[in-house]
This record gives sequence, C-alpha cells and structure tokens, in this order.
Amino acid sequence: MSELQHPQSRSFERVADVYERARPEYPAEAVAWIAEQLDLHEGRTVLDLGAGTGKLTRALVQTGAHVIAVEPGEAMLGELRRVLADVEALLGGAEAIPLADDSVDAVTVGQAFHWFRHGEAVPELHRVLRPGGAVALVWNSRDHNRPLQREISALIKPFVPPDRPPVGHSAEALESSELFGPVDKRTFPLVQRLDADAVADRIASISFVAAAPADVRAELDRKLRAVVAAEGGVVDFAYLTEVYVSRVA
Repeated sequence: MSELQHPQSRSFERVADVYERARPEYPAEAVAWIAEQLDLHEGRTVLDLGAGTGKLTRALVQTGAHVIAVEPGEAMLGELRRVLADVEALLGGAEAIPLADDSVDAVTVGQAFHWFRHGEAVPELHRVLRPGGAVALVWNSRDHNRPLQREISALIKPFVPPDRPPVGHSAEALESSELFGPVDKRTFPLVQRLDADAVADRIASISFVAAAPADVRAELDRKLRAVVAAEGGVVDFAYLTEVYVSRVA
C-alpha cells in the first residue's frame, strides 16, 4: 500500500476524531462549481482521493453521482465509514489507486494534493480517469488577511518542522504534466463562528501540531483559548476555499 508523501501526514491518524469534529466542510458555492465543472450527477462516478474523514465526500454524495472514497490512513478511513456508512470507501494512496483503468469520470482531492508524490500520483490520476475526465483540487486555506489568522499563525510557527514540504496550494504538478490541460481556478470565502473549544480543536487537527509533545500542545491550547477570550469568547474564523480544475489532455 502506497503512503502519502511525507511522514508528517501520518500525524492525522492520531487526531482523526478531532479532524472530523473540527475541520470545516466546503462552501456550497464551491461544491456547486465543482459539480458543474466535473458534470457530477446520477450515472457519473467520482473518486474522492485522499478523502480523510469525508469532509468533501459527503458533499459529493449530494450531487447524485456514485462516489468512491480512497484514503491511506486507517483511522481517518474509519471515521469516514462511521459518518458515511453507505459510501464505497477503500484503503489506498494516490500513488497506487486501487481502481481499474478508465474507471471514473472525475477525481476530487480535498486538503491532500500537497502530500502526494506527484511524479507517481499524476499518472495514476490519468490512469483511472476516462477520456474527457477532470480533476478538482480543493483547499480550505486560513485567510491570512485577517488579523486573527495572522496571530494564530505566529503561535503555531514554532511547531512547523524544517523539513515540512511546502503547502503550496496549486495545481502546478498538473499544469506541468502533458497528461492534463490548462487549469481553471476559483476562490470562495468561508467564515465560521467558533468558540474557544472549536478553535483549539481546529488547530490541534494540524499535522505538525498533532505530532508535538503533549506538554507543548497543552501550552498552545492555553494561548489559543486566551486569544479567543480576548475577542469575547467567539471569533470569526475565516477561510478562502481554493478550487483548481484541470481536464485530461
């Protein structure tokens, strides 16, 4: 079974339940655009690759398409199966997708493409897609134009490992491949109203925070709660949802 690109990605296995509880879903407008671009409806099949606990999967189900979720982490996949018992869910990685050639009409990747070994994963995406198929890459990115997000980033900066791969939210690996065509991008705003518990859980679900020693995580938890308390106990936690779509060349 292939693995994700970097050992830090496996830290999600320690906090699968927190990830399911704390991570946002995706804006309805973003999902609608994905569904339009990928032509998702009854009779079509979409692979949700690196599906995690199913944050994007559950939205795809609503399109009427047949959804196949593939996730390399057993704990994350367990959460997905618990929440979405009727969805076909398989253990597997992007570098060795457990599906046949030309078996899906579309592929989505939520919050995971930056972890893939692109030299292996991009040909795999192409292999499982039928002619005319398309890929949508999606990220909910914290909006660093907001002062709150800049303050949180300063708190977690010491946790970032020096060898962490750049979390560049882009489709450059598709654009530079002869297997896929031009990329279309859209950005959608998303804001959640979160209390201290929810903010603490959201940051605890970050891979490099989950990998830190317990005492260090506890101190970060205390500082995050102080930030929320200073804002009156509830904050606007803002994201920008980035969507990139590319079609088989």
